[in-house]
Amino acid sequence: MEDQRKRLLKLEERITYLVHVKEGGEWGNLAALAEKLAHFKLSFYDFVEEALSEEIRKVEDAVAFLEERVEEHLTSMERVRIVRSPQRFTLKDILENVYEDSTELGGEQDINVDPSMVVAKANIMRRVKNKVVTQQVMVIGHEKGHGEEFRNGGSSKPWGNEKALRYMAVAETEGIPIHFYNFTPGAFPIEDYPGAAQQIARNLYALTKLRVPIISVISEGGSGGAEALGLSDFRLMFSHGYYSVISPEGGAAIEGKIREGEKLPKELVEACAEKLRITADDNLRQGTIDRIIQEPILGARRDDFGFFRQLRYEVIRATDEVVLKTKSLRAFRAYEVKRRKAAAAAAEEPHIDISWDLHRDEIKRLLSFRSRKYRDMAITSFTGKASPSTALRRGLEKAASHVYYSFRYDLLKGRQKQMQKMIQDVSGEGSMILRRLARPITDAYDFISRKPDARVGKASVVRAGISPEERLERGDTYMSPLANEDRTVTCPNAEKSGCRDLWVPDLYGEFCGVCQTCGHHFPLEYEWYLKHLFEPDSIREFNSEICSANPLQYKGFESRLKADRAKTGRNSAMITFDARVMGVDLVVAMLYSDFRNGTVGSAEGEKFVRACDRARLRRRPLLCYVHTTGGIRIHEGTLGVIQMPKCTMAVREYLDSGGLYMVVYDNNSYAGPVASFLGCSPYQFAIRSCRIGFAGQRVIRETTGQDIPPDYHSAKSALRRGHIQGIWDRREFRQNLYKALMTMGGRNLYYR
Repeated sequence: MEDQRKRLLKLEERITYLVHVKEGGEWGNLAALAEKLAHFKLSFYDFVEEALSEEIRKVEDAVAFLEERVEEHLTSMERVRIVRSPQRFTLKDILENVYEDSTELGGEQDINVDPSMVVAKANIMRRVKNKVVTQQVMVIGHEKGHGEEFRNGGSSKPWGNEKALRYMAVAETEGIPIHFYNFTPGAFPIEDYPGAAQQIARNLYALTKLRVPIISVISEGGSGGAEALGLSDFRLMFSHGYYSVISPEGGAAIEGKIREGEKLPKELVEACAEKLRITADDNLRQGTIDRIIQEPILGARRDDFGFFRQLRYEVIRATDEVVLKTKSLRAFRAYEVKRRKAAAAAAEEPHIDISWDLHRDEIKRLLSFRSRKYRDMAITSFTGKASPSTALRRGLEKAASHVYYSFRYDLLKGRQKQMQKMIQDVSGEGSMILRRLARPITDAYDFISRKPDARVGKASVVRAGISPEERLERGDTYMSPLANEDRTVTCPNAEKSGCRDLWVPDLYGEFCGVCQTCGHHFPLEYEWYLKHLFEPDSIREFNSEICSANPLQYKGFESRLKADRAKTGRNSAMITFDARVMGVDLVVAMLYSDFRNGTVGSAEGEKFVRACDRARLRRRPLLCYVHTTGGIRIHEGTLGVIQMPKCTMAVREYLDSGGLYMVVYDNNSYAGPVASFLGCSPYQFAIRSCRIGFAGQRVIRETTGQDIPPDYHSAKSALRRGHIQGIWDRREFRQNLYKALMTMGGRNLYYR
């Protein structure tokens, strides 16, 4: 009878699992089967074993039939429930069944830096004919656990992501591949140092150029929290997993404008899950993953040992492919032919012995392939591409610019510096004769390399002598339309600081939107900065034809885009342009609030990447001014999320070339952009009274169960935590920016 008892327990698990997936026992005859099972358990000893076995078999057949029907018509939200099931396998199960001899690093169980983030040094084994080959890997991933509260459901805190970054560096030092596993509904949204957003940005920045093969496997990939372990050379995804820009519940709350505390309608959540295109098949079509790992019916569970064997093969195969592509495409094709022949002749999937060690040239190719992989992501998810003739003209201009700027700044300026150093060394020894002989040569180099429009060099020194009053006066020719109302407003700090009521024409005119008593900054439209910050007639916009689109065919979103285009006269939430500040040319990317609240999608990401390329080509500083950003645009799903690693890759390559990248936040700046290409800047500043963070107050309350103080996201709090480097007054924006341009960054910028 013991075998029958085990069968009953297994049946109970399967029925409970189906009830969880269907969110209730009303579907099919689940309730009746559950009642019958309960009857068998109560009357267990009243049955003859043969009769009980036959009754159990009938229930097993009925449950198997229901499982097949559910699998055939599985919805997106049901996949989410599968991933969240307590019976789902976890990273600990993978370490136990896929890898050998793993050693957890950074603590164990609840005695851990962050129990929701597990790091382990492990060996993975493959059989090559009659030989066993073992290779070392670093395994890093989120651990949801099986009911342990200290695991926090896989939501990693900032110091958990910092732990992951620390051991990424260890893997790079040891030259071993990294296997990432995503089992997270999202990062834990707190700003405690090192900060949720800032730490994700640091992880992404490091991953762009990590010098070892990286494989990531997605089970539950929730928003920016997944991206902290997401940037990789090969991205696998489980067939019953989900990868999304936001949880279906979060998306439904935004779309349905559900107030805090109100119950979310089930139909709205289901519809939102479908529209977000979160399944493995959806992501494969969109190009955000590379391959799907097939699971058993209704998803793999912790005792599906055949699945773990398949998973081992898939991660080894993915690592092999990444390594072989760095050697040569011919070697990769030969590997595939050999693998397929062996697979056809063997019952189990075979493994071919491939060394995962890379030498210097192979590492360069690895990083090049990684860069190209992310540069090409979501490239078809926006509209407004240039015509063939325009594309040809721009290509020729880019090639000519490359030759011109390389000759001007790499060759001439480099030779000039060498000559000046040689003359300085010789003159330091007191040789007046050689100095006189060399003077005509150095003068000739100075003349050739001087800027034609004389905006740098001596001209910069003259401009630097302009008084602060004169500098301000030059920018005050533009008056905000907000100043046209004849009324007064009360400062939010009036009760605390005794501020007087402000007359609107003064406030938005000569006061630049700043309270004269306490310094509170009222929001201003983005045009104010275009007119005030940069020199008159210096703005030259580029890539303005790139247009935000609706790649997921999200119902109702097309009309919203049309309304924003009509309201702003622009095609996206980002403006990219060349400009000049007090004699210094720079490239600017501006996110502004009027278009979809400054959210970032495929069009905005592409424009930012091109701005980085332009700044790198022309040896100019890159300024990202964030008038407002509400995060990643949820209506583009993972095509929006992928802009986080894509744009961070562009920033890393620009900075590695010696560029100066600065970010200035204003108004409200939240979520994905701050957790990626904004947060990775070494020079981040904020306009006084702005708010910076990873998630809003409501999300923090709902996730952590705790309320936060009113100044939690203030610029002062961000400065106190070390997330930004300074706070600027709007009235001194231009002077502070010029000072930063002249004192920060490397010496190879063109105006140094």
